Formats: sequence, C-alpha cells, structure tokens
Amino acid sequence: MRFSINTVLFVSPFTNKDTRLFRRFKRWGFEAVELLIEDPSHIDPAYVKSELDKYGLACGSICAAMNRDRDLRGSRKSQITGVKYLSALLDQMQTLDCPVLGGPVYSYVGRADSVAPAEYQRQWKAVVKNLKTVTRYAESLGKVVCLEPLNRFETDFINTFDQGLKLIRDVHSPALKLHLDTFHANIEEKYQDAAIRRAGKHLGHIHACGADRGTPGNDHIDWKKIAAALKAIGYQGDVAIEAVTLDVPRIARSAAIWRRMEKTQDEIAVEGLKFLRKTLK
Repeated sequence: MRFSINTVLFVSPFTNKDTRLFRRFKRWGFEAVELLIEDPSHIDPAYVKSELDKYGLACGSICAAMNRDRDLRGSRKSQITGVKYLSALLDQMQTLDCPVLGGPVYSYVGRADSVAPAEYQRQWKAVVKNLKTVTRYAESLGKVVCLEPLNRFETDFINTFDQGLKLIRDVHSPALKLHLDTFHANIEEKYQDAAIRRAGKHLGHIHACGADRGTPGNDHIDWKKIAAALKAIGYQGDVAIEAVTLDVPRIARSAAIWRRMEKTQDEIAVEGLKFLRKTLK
C-alpha cells in the first residue's frame, strides 16, 4: 500500500509548471502522486515523468475530469469525445508508468436528476458499451480503470459500491475495478467497511479525505474499521489524499466548498499522511 496525494489540493488545472509541487510532496513523505489531468494537452507526460523521477516519486494514478462534452451517457457526440479523452489519458499513462485511471469515468460531476427507469436503462447500456471500448484498450496496455461512485448530490448514476459492482459485471473486463472515496461513501454507504468487504478483489483505488472533505482522521469516519476491512481483503493499491479547499476556486465551486475546512492546504497533506500511515499501515 502506497500513500499518494492528488494535485487538486493545490492547483487546477495541473500543467508542466506545477511539477514544482513534487519537491514538497517528497519532503512530506509521499511515495506517489495522483494527477488530475483536465485536458491531455495541459502536460508533456515525458517531462512530468522526468520530474517525478527527479524526486523519487511514482505517478500512482490519474484522475479523470469528465465534463458535459465527455459524458458516456450523454449525446452520441459526448460519448465519442469521452471515450477519446479516456483513451488519451491511458496513452499518457504509458509514458508516466502509471497503473490506474480513476474517477467518475462514466459521467460528469453535477449531473444529478430524476429520470424514468427506461431512460436510466438507456443510459446504463450506453455506459456499458463505452466502458467496454475503454477497458479493452486499457487491457491492451496493462492498465486498470477504476470507477468512482459519487454522492447523490453529484450524480444520479452510480452512488454505491453495489451499483458499481453491477456495472463491473455488465462490462465484464478484468481492467475495470472500483474506486472508493471516503467522503462520498460516508454519505451513501451504511457502513464503509462492509462495502469494502463486499468489493473484495474488485477494489482498485482509494481517495482518502475527511467527512467534510478535509483532513482524513480529523473527522468522525470510523477509520479503524476501514483499516480492518482493507486488511481483510488484502488491499495493495494506493491511498490518495484527495481534498478540496477554497484555495483552488474552480474545484471548490464544483465541489460546493463554501467555507474553510482546515487552516491550510499543507495541514491537510501533512497531518492526513501522518494519520493514514499510523492507521492503515
């Protein structure tokens, strides 16, 4: 198990110049970095890889930034664009030596509305079809795609692990796994540890953050039970701190962050890592 940090805590969008953050990440003790790549044109993956190597860091994962034009359950045009975007990220992962593509790879954050069952099934079939294309490509590259259930206020499509497991069964690819986010699961799962145990070998990636999207450990989540469940299923993937603060306005707005959860971004990273190391390892 490695401990990682998502660049979204400090910057959006992430570009080549933001590799300056890597020195701090290494000094704090992180082993890997999760990159939120809002557009593949924002980075030169070879340059980013050289900067990671300079500080002895791995690119543990890339987090997808889906939008209205990249919606696998939207218009035909948005589905095509979404598949192309995810495929382009997989290409960059080759250069970055990155194993995992995570996030809500099925649709964009904020699409949450009540639809008739027939319409939901139409959307489901579209997502299954598109993820089959994406995961076939991921398989050919030796990569894994991890789908992230979001809370009910951010999506109406996949809120729980059980829904995610059903989607995995329908796509039927060894390259498709689940992505746990402790913030979202705190809202949607009755017991996070039970959800982890149900997921078992299908759990491929974790976002760790507090119940208020702040520092993991500075909250009411039962982290000891999460640790026990991860041990029980033999989880060996990354645990990435992914928190959102007012210091990155674009992301704060999209995540409905209207107040300061912690004093500083650095506090979330440093104290969060200290807590996760103590609790999960």
